[in-house]
Amino acid sequence: MKALSNIVMLDFTHMLSGPYGTMLLADLGAQTIKIEPPGAGEGTRRLLANDPDHSIDGMGAYFLTLNRNKRSVCIDLKTDRGRALLLELVRQVDVVFDNFSSGVMTRLGLGHEELAKINPRIVTCSVTGFGESGPAQHRPAFDLVAQGMGGGMSITGEEGGRPIRAGIPIGDLGGGLFGAIGVLAALMARHETGRGQHVDISMLDCQVSMLNYMATMHAMSGKNPEPLGNRHFVHVPYDAFRTSTRHVIIAVLTDKFWESLIELLDIDELHDPAYKSQPGRYAARERINALVQQKFETNTCEYWLEQLSARRIPCAPVNDFEHVLSDEQIRSRKMFVPVRAPDGRMVEMPGNPVKLSETHEDTYTPPPTIGEHTAEVLSQFLKLSEADLAALAREGVIQ
Repeated sequence: MKALSNIVMLDFTHMLSGPYGTMLLADLGAQTIKIEPPGAGEGTRRLLANDPDHSIDGMGAYFLTLNRNKRSVCIDLKTDRGRALLLELVRQVDVVFDNFSSGVMTRLGLGHEELAKINPRIVTCSVTGFGESGPAQHRPAFDLVAQGMGGGMSITGEEGGRPIRAGIPIGDLGGGLFGAIGVLAALMARHETGRGQHVDISMLDCQVSMLNYMATMHAMSGKNPEPLGNRHFVHVPYDAFRTSTRHVIIAVLTDKFWESLIELLDIDELHDPAYKSQPGRYAARERINALVQQKFETNTCEYWLEQLSARRIPCAPVNDFEHVLSDEQIRSRKMFVPVRAPDGRMVEMPGNPVKLSETHEDTYTPPPTIGEHTAEVLSQFLKLSEADLAALAREGVIQ
Protein backbone atom coordinates (compact mmCIF):
# COMPACT_ATOMS: atom_id res chain seq x y z
CA MET A 1 0.00 0.00 0.00
CA LYS A 2 1.11 3.56 -0.73
CA ALA A 3 0.26 6.57 1.42
CA LEU A 4 -1.69 8.49 -1.24
CA SER A 5 -3.30 5.56 -3.05
CA ASN A 6 -6.81 6.96 -2.41
CA ILE A 7 -5.96 10.31 -4.07
CA VAL A 8 -6.63 10.88 -7.78
CA MET A 9 -4.81 13.74 -9.53
CA LEU A 10 -5.08 15.31 -12.97
CA ASP A 11 -1.63 16.39 -14.10
CA PHE A 12 -1.50 19.32 -16.56
CA THR A 13 2.21 19.93 -16.00
CA HIS A 14 5.09 20.31 -18.44
CA MET A 15 8.87 20.89 -18.44
CA LEU A 16 10.35 20.44 -14.92
CA SER A 17 8.83 22.26 -11.94
CA GLY A 18 5.29 20.90 -12.24
CA PRO A 19 6.23 17.37 -13.38
CA TYR A 20 8.67 17.08 -10.47
CA GLY A 21 5.94 18.01 -7.97
CA THR A 22 3.46 15.54 -9.44
CA MET A 23 6.19 12.86 -9.68
CA LEU A 24 6.75 13.11 -5.93
CA LEU A 25 3.04 12.70 -5.27
CA ALA A 26 2.77 9.86 -7.81
CA ASP A 27 5.68 8.04 -6.16
CA LEU A 28 3.75 8.26 -2.88
CA GLY A 29 0.77 6.60 -4.52
CA ALA A 30 -1.42 9.36 -5.96
CA GLN A 31 -3.25 7.97 -8.99
CA THR A 32 -1.84 10.44 -11.48
CA ILE A 33 -3.55 11.01 -14.83
CA LYS A 34 -1.40 13.07 -17.18
CA ILE A 35 -3.63 15.08 -19.52
CA GLU A 36 -1.91 15.58 -22.89
CA PRO A 37 -2.93 17.14 -26.19
CA PRO A 38 -3.32 14.78 -29.16
CA GLY A 39 -0.40 14.57 -31.57
CA ALA A 40 3.03 14.92 -30.03
CA GLY A 41 1.73 15.14 -26.46
CA GLU A 42 3.35 17.18 -23.69
CA GLY A 43 6.40 19.16 -24.87
CA THR A 44 8.88 17.54 -22.49
CA ARG A 45 8.49 14.30 -24.46
CA ARG A 46 10.70 15.80 -27.15
CA LEU A 47 13.55 16.89 -24.85
CA LEU A 48 16.60 14.66 -25.52
CA ALA A 49 14.33 12.30 -27.44
CA ASN A 50 16.88 11.94 -30.25
CA ASP A 51 19.99 12.00 -28.07
CA PRO A 52 21.65 8.59 -28.40
CA ASP A 53 23.21 8.81 -24.92
CA HIS A 54 20.17 10.09 -23.06
CA SER A 55 17.10 8.46 -24.60
CA ILE A 56 15.50 5.04 -24.87
CA ASP A 57 13.39 4.28 -27.92
CA GLY A 58 12.66 7.97 -28.53
CA MET A 59 11.92 8.88 -24.90
CA GLY A 60 14.46 11.25 -23.30
CA ALA A 61 15.78 11.27 -19.75
CA TYR A 62 13.54 14.22 -18.77
CA PHE A 63 10.32 12.41 -19.58
CA LEU A 64 11.57 9.01 -18.43
CA THR A 65 12.33 10.35 -14.96
CA LEU A 66 9.55 12.84 -14.36
CA ASN A 67 6.63 10.75 -15.58
CA ARG A 68 7.08 7.37 -13.91
CA ASN A 69 4.01 6.16 -11.99
CA LYS A 70 1.72 8.24 -14.22
CA ARG A 71 -0.94 7.37 -16.82
CA SER A 72 -1.37 9.33 -20.06
CA VAL A 73 -4.75 10.42 -21.36
CA CYS A 74 -4.96 12.36 -24.64
CA ILE A 75 -8.01 14.58 -24.94
CA ASP A 76 -8.50 17.44 -27.39
CA LEU A 77 -9.68 20.19 -25.06
CA LYS A 78 -10.35 22.46 -28.03
CA THR A 79 -13.46 20.39 -28.78
CA ASP A 80 -16.70 20.71 -26.82
CA ARG A 81 -16.87 16.95 -26.31
CA GLY A 82 -13.25 16.81 -25.11
CA ARG A 83 -13.86 19.58 -22.62
CA ALA A 84 -17.01 17.86 -21.36
CA LEU A 85 -15.04 14.63 -20.82
CA LEU A 86 -12.43 16.50 -18.80
CA LEU A 87 -15.02 18.17 -16.60
CA GLU A 88 -16.61 14.79 -15.94
CA LEU A 89 -13.21 13.58 -14.76
CA VAL A 90 -12.92 16.63 -12.50
CA ARG A 91 -16.06 15.50 -10.66
CA GLN A 92 -14.24 12.38 -9.53
CA VAL A 93 -10.69 13.52 -8.74
CA ASP A 94 -9.05 15.19 -5.78
CA VAL A 95 -6.28 17.32 -7.27
CA VAL A 96 -5.60 19.32 -10.43
CA PHE A 97 -1.95 20.36 -10.73
CA ASP A 98 -0.49 22.67 -13.40
CA ASN A 99 2.51 24.89 -14.04
CA PHE A 100 1.25 27.08 -16.85
CA SER A 101 1.83 30.82 -16.77
CA SER A 102 -0.28 32.82 -14.33
CA GLY A 103 -3.91 33.04 -15.43
CA VAL A 104 -3.77 30.39 -18.17
CA MET A 105 -5.95 27.84 -16.35
CA THR A 106 -8.52 30.55 -15.60
CA ARG A 107 -8.61 31.61 -19.26
CA LEU A 108 -9.15 27.97 -20.21
CA GLY A 109 -12.11 27.85 -17.84
CA LEU A 110 -10.18 25.44 -15.61
CA GLY A 111 -9.38 27.76 -12.71
CA HIS A 112 -10.24 26.82 -9.15
CA GLU A 113 -13.50 28.79 -9.00
CA GLU A 114 -14.89 27.06 -12.09
CA LEU A 115 -13.75 23.58 -11.08
CA ALA A 116 -15.05 24.04 -7.51
CA LYS A 117 -18.55 24.58 -8.94
CA ILE A 118 -18.33 21.06 -10.32
CA ASN A 119 -16.42 19.52 -7.41
CA PRO A 120 -16.31 21.59 -4.19
CA ARG A 121 -13.70 19.22 -2.75
CA ILE A 122 -11.19 19.81 -5.54
CA VAL A 123 -7.68 20.95 -4.63
CA THR A 124 -5.95 22.88 -7.41
CA CYS A 125 -2.28 23.84 -7.52
CA SER A 126 -0.53 26.20 -9.90
CA VAL A 127 3.25 26.58 -9.88
CA THR A 128 4.23 29.79 -11.68
CA GLY A 129 7.32 31.94 -11.89
CA PHE A 130 6.06 34.85 -9.78
CA GLY A 131 2.77 33.69 -8.32
CA GLU A 132 -0.77 34.74 -9.14
CA SER A 133 -0.68 38.19 -7.57
CA GLY A 134 1.64 41.17 -7.53
CA PRO A 135 3.02 43.41 -10.30
CA ALA A 136 5.25 40.70 -11.83
CA GLN A 137 2.70 37.89 -11.94
CA HIS A 138 2.55 37.73 -15.75
CA ARG A 139 6.30 37.81 -16.38
CA PRO A 140 7.76 34.63 -17.88
CA ALA A 141 10.20 32.77 -15.66
CA PHE A 142 12.40 29.73 -15.87
CA ASP A 143 14.86 28.20 -13.44
CA LEU A 144 17.69 30.69 -13.99
CA VAL A 145 15.34 33.67 -13.64
CA ALA A 146 14.06 32.40 -10.29
CA GLN A 147 17.57 31.67 -9.04
CA GLY A 148 18.80 35.12 -10.03
CA MET A 149 15.91 37.12 -8.61
CA GLY A 150 15.68 34.98 -5.47
CA GLY A 151 19.08 36.08 -4.15
CA GLY A 152 20.79 32.71 -3.98
CA MET A 153 22.98 33.37 -7.02
CA SER A 154 24.46 36.46 -5.36
CA ILE A 155 26.13 34.28 -2.71
CA THR A 156 27.05 31.36 -4.96
CA GLY A 157 30.52 31.12 -6.49
CA GLU A 158 34.01 32.17 -5.48
CA GLU A 159 34.78 35.42 -3.67
CA GLY A 160 35.05 38.24 -6.18
CA GLY A 161 33.75 36.08 -9.03
CA ARG A 162 30.63 36.41 -11.14
CA PRO A 163 27.30 35.04 -9.86
CA ILE A 164 26.89 31.31 -10.45
CA ARG A 165 23.64 29.37 -10.50
CA ALA A 166 23.28 26.18 -8.51
CA GLY A 167 24.42 23.13 -10.47
CA ILE A 168 20.99 21.52 -10.11
CA PRO A 169 17.91 23.50 -11.27
CA ILE A 170 16.88 24.48 -7.76
CA GLY A 171 14.49 27.16 -9.06
CA ASP A 172 12.37 24.62 -10.89
CA LEU A 173 12.79 21.83 -8.37
CA GLY A 174 11.93 24.13 -5.46
CA GLY A 175 8.66 25.10 -7.14
CA GLY A 176 7.66 21.47 -7.63
CA LEU A 177 8.67 20.50 -4.11
CA PHE A 178 6.69 23.29 -2.45
CA GLY A 179 3.78 22.55 -4.80
CA ALA A 180 3.65 18.98 -3.50
CA ILE A 181 3.80 20.24 0.10
CA GLY A 182 1.00 22.71 -0.61
CA VAL A 183 -1.23 20.01 -2.11
CA LEU A 184 -0.73 17.77 0.92
CA ALA A 185 -1.57 20.68 3.26
CA ALA A 186 -4.75 21.47 1.30
CA LEU A 187 -5.81 17.81 1.35
CA MET A 188 -5.31 17.69 5.10
CA ALA A 189 -7.34 20.89 5.57
CA ARG A 190 -10.13 19.34 3.49
CA HIS A 191 -10.64 16.75 6.24
CA GLU A 192 -11.67 19.61 8.54
CA THR A 193 -13.55 21.91 6.16
CA GLY A 194 -14.97 19.48 3.62
CA ARG A 195 -13.85 21.86 0.90
CA GLY A 196 -10.90 22.02 -1.44
CA GLN A 197 -8.86 25.15 -2.11
CA HIS A 198 -6.30 26.61 -4.47
CA VAL A 199 -2.54 26.37 -3.87
CA ASP A 200 -0.60 29.31 -5.39
CA ILE A 201 3.13 28.55 -5.64
CA SER A 202 5.66 31.10 -6.89
CA MET A 203 9.11 29.81 -7.88
CA LEU A 204 10.49 33.16 -6.73
CA ASP A 205 8.78 32.82 -3.33
CA CYS A 206 10.36 29.39 -2.92
CA GLN A 207 13.84 30.76 -3.57
CA VAL A 208 13.31 33.55 -1.02
CA SER A 209 12.07 31.02 1.55
CA MET A 210 15.27 29.02 1.13
CA LEU A 211 17.41 32.07 1.92
CA ASN A 212 16.20 31.35 5.44
CA TYR A 213 18.40 32.65 8.28
CA MET A 214 20.71 34.50 5.90
CA ALA A 215 17.87 36.81 4.88
CA THR A 216 17.13 37.43 8.56
CA MET A 217 20.79 38.31 9.15
CA HIS A 218 20.64 40.87 6.34
CA ALA A 219 17.43 42.37 7.74
CA MET A 220 19.13 42.75 11.11
CA SER A 221 22.46 44.14 9.91
CA GLY A 222 21.66 45.79 6.58
CA LYS A 223 24.74 44.07 5.13
CA ASN A 224 24.67 42.06 1.89
CA PRO A 225 26.45 38.72 2.22
CA GLU A 226 29.09 37.96 -0.39
CA PRO A 227 29.94 34.68 -2.12
CA LEU A 228 32.48 32.62 -0.19
CA GLY A 229 32.89 29.59 -2.42
CA ASN A 230 32.65 26.55 -0.17
CA ARG A 231 33.84 28.37 2.92
CA HIS A 232 31.74 29.36 5.91
CA PHE A 233 31.33 32.87 7.32
CA VAL A 234 31.97 31.58 10.88
CA HIS A 235 33.72 28.21 10.93
CA VAL A 236 37.32 27.42 9.94
CA PRO A 237 38.36 25.14 8.30
CA TYR A 238 35.11 24.52 6.47
CA ASP A 239 35.80 23.86 2.79
CA ALA A 240 36.54 21.38 0.02
CA PHE A 241 40.24 20.53 -0.19
CA ARG A 242 42.12 18.87 -3.03
CA THR A 243 43.71 15.51 -2.38
CA SER A 244 45.81 13.41 -4.73
CA THR A 245 42.55 11.94 -6.06
CA ARG A 246 39.23 13.70 -5.35
CA HIS A 247 38.28 16.68 -3.22
CA VAL A 248 37.38 16.05 0.40
CA ILE A 249 35.18 18.24 2.59
CA ILE A 250 35.82 18.95 6.25
CA ALA A 251 33.57 20.97 8.52
CA VAL A 252 35.18 21.98 11.81
CA LEU A 253 32.27 23.44 13.77
CA THR A 254 33.57 22.99 17.31
CA ASP A 255 36.82 23.32 19.24
CA LYS A 256 36.73 19.56 19.86
CA PHE A 257 36.72 18.89 16.11
CA TRP A 258 39.68 21.28 15.80
CA GLU A 259 41.64 19.41 18.46
CA SER A 260 41.05 16.13 16.66
CA LEU A 261 42.05 17.65 13.32
CA ILE A 262 45.38 19.09 14.45
CA GLU A 263 46.22 15.80 16.16
CA LEU A 264 45.66 14.04 12.81
CA LEU A 265 47.48 16.54 10.60
CA ASP A 266 50.45 16.97 12.95
CA ILE A 267 51.42 20.43 11.64
CA ASP A 268 53.37 22.40 14.26
CA GLU A 269 52.00 25.77 13.24
CA LEU A 270 48.41 24.65 13.75
CA HIS A 271 49.11 24.07 17.45
CA ASP A 272 49.26 27.85 17.97
CA PRO A 273 47.22 28.61 21.14
CA ALA A 274 45.51 31.44 19.26
CA TYR A 275 43.73 28.85 17.13
CA LYS A 276 42.13 26.98 20.01
CA SER A 277 38.90 28.97 19.71
CA GLN A 278 36.80 30.03 16.73
CA PRO A 279 37.69 33.77 16.71
CA GLY A 280 41.40 32.99 16.45
CA ARG A 281 40.87 30.45 13.70
CA TYR A 282 38.64 32.79 11.74
CA ALA A 283 41.19 35.61 11.95
CA ALA A 284 43.83 33.28 10.49
CA ARG A 285 41.52 31.46 8.06
CA GLU A 286 43.66 32.00 4.95
CA ARG A 287 46.80 30.61 6.60
CA ILE A 288 44.97 27.68 8.19
CA ASN A 289 43.26 26.74 4.93
CA ALA A 290 46.57 26.91 3.08
CA LEU A 291 48.28 24.58 5.56
CA VAL A 292 45.39 22.11 5.52
CA GLN A 293 45.34 22.17 1.72
CA GLN A 294 49.07 21.49 1.53
CA LYS A 295 48.74 18.49 3.85
CA PHE A 296 45.71 17.01 2.13
CA GLU A 297 47.51 16.93 -1.22
CA THR A 298 49.94 14.34 0.19
CA ASN A 299 47.42 11.49 0.14
CA THR A 300 44.18 10.25 -1.39
CA CYS A 301 40.60 11.24 -0.69
CA GLU A 302 39.91 7.71 0.54
CA TYR A 303 42.83 7.83 2.99
CA TRP A 304 41.74 11.15 4.48
CA LEU A 305 38.11 10.05 4.77
CA GLU A 306 39.18 6.99 6.75
CA GLN A 307 41.39 9.03 9.06
CA LEU A 308 38.87 11.83 9.56
CA SER A 309 35.97 9.44 10.13
CA ALA A 310 37.96 7.50 12.72
CA ARG A 311 38.22 10.75 14.72
CA ARG A 312 34.55 11.65 14.05
CA ILE A 313 35.48 14.86 12.26
CA PRO A 314 32.62 15.82 9.88
CA CYS A 315 33.85 14.97 6.40
CA ALA A 316 32.70 13.82 2.98
CA PRO A 317 34.00 13.27 -0.52
CA VAL A 318 32.92 15.58 -3.33
CA ASN A 319 31.24 12.87 -5.38
CA ASP A 320 30.83 12.95 -9.10
CA PHE A 321 27.69 11.20 -10.38
CA GLU A 322 29.52 7.89 -10.81
CA HIS A 323 30.52 7.85 -7.14
CA VAL A 324 27.03 8.91 -6.03
CA LEU A 325 25.46 6.01 -7.90
CA SER A 326 27.83 3.53 -6.27
CA ASP A 327 27.71 4.92 -2.71
CA GLU A 328 26.65 2.17 -0.31
CA GLN A 329 24.65 4.53 1.92
CA ILE A 330 22.69 5.88 -1.04
CA ARG A 331 22.15 2.36 -2.38
CA SER A 332 20.99 1.10 0.98
CA ARG A 333 18.40 3.88 1.11
CA LYS A 334 17.08 2.94 -2.36
CA MET A 335 17.91 6.37 -3.69
CA PHE A 336 18.71 4.90 -7.10
CA VAL A 337 15.99 2.63 -8.40
CA PRO A 338 15.47 0.65 -11.61
CA VAL A 339 12.46 1.79 -13.64
CA ARG A 340 11.24 -0.07 -16.70
CA ALA A 341 11.10 1.99 -19.89
CA PRO A 342 8.15 1.44 -22.25
CA ASP A 343 10.27 -0.83 -24.48
CA GLY A 344 11.11 -3.08 -21.51
CA ARG A 345 14.65 -1.92 -20.84
CA MET A 346 15.57 -0.89 -17.30
CA VAL A 347 16.98 2.54 -16.50
CA GLU A 348 18.22 3.75 -13.13
CA MET A 349 17.01 7.05 -11.74
CA PRO A 350 16.76 8.76 -8.33
CA GLY A 351 14.27 7.23 -5.93
CA ASN A 352 11.88 9.07 -3.62
CA PRO A 353 13.50 10.50 -0.46
CA VAL A 354 10.31 10.28 1.61
CA LYS A 355 10.71 7.08 3.63
CA LEU A 356 7.56 6.08 5.52
CA SER A 357 7.56 3.37 8.18
CA GLU A 358 4.23 1.74 7.22
CA THR A 359 2.76 2.88 3.88
CA HIS A 360 6.11 2.51 2.19
CA GLU A 361 5.55 0.39 -0.92
CA ASP A 362 8.41 1.32 -3.25
CA THR A 363 7.27 0.59 -6.82
CA TYR A 364 7.67 2.42 -10.11
CA THR A 365 5.65 1.94 -13.27
CA PRO A 366 7.04 2.93 -16.69
CA PRO A 367 6.48 6.47 -17.98
CA PRO A 368 3.53 6.27 -20.39
CA THR A 369 3.51 6.44 -24.15
CA ILE A 370 1.24 9.11 -25.62
CA GLY A 371 -2.38 8.36 -24.77
CA GLU A 372 -1.48 4.89 -23.53
CA HIS A 373 -4.16 4.92 -20.84
CA THR A 374 -6.91 6.99 -22.51
CA ALA A 375 -9.32 4.09 -22.94
CA GLU A 376 -8.45 2.56 -19.55
CA VAL A 377 -9.01 5.79 -17.59
CA LEU A 378 -12.19 6.86 -19.40
CA SER A 379 -13.62 3.38 -18.93
CA GLN A 380 -12.67 3.31 -15.24
CA PHE A 381 -13.89 6.75 -14.25
CA LEU A 382 -16.58 7.61 -16.82
CA LYS A 383 -17.81 4.05 -17.58
CA LEU A 384 -17.51 4.61 -21.33
CA SER A 385 -18.00 1.53 -23.49
CA GLU A 386 -15.70 0.32 -26.26
CA ALA A 387 -18.19 1.68 -28.77
CA ASP A 388 -18.18 5.08 -27.06
CA LEU A 389 -14.39 5.19 -27.08
CA ALA A 390 -14.18 4.16 -30.73
CA ALA A 391 -16.60 6.92 -31.71
CA LEU A 392 -14.61 9.53 -29.75
CA ALA A 393 -11.42 8.38 -31.41
CA ARG A 394 -12.98 8.61 -34.89
CA GLU A 395 -14.08 12.17 -34.12
CA GLY A 396 -10.55 13.10 -32.99
CA VAL A 397 -11.68 13.91 -29.45
CA ILE A 398 -9.33 11.38 -27.88
CA GLN A 399 -6.13 9.63 -28.87
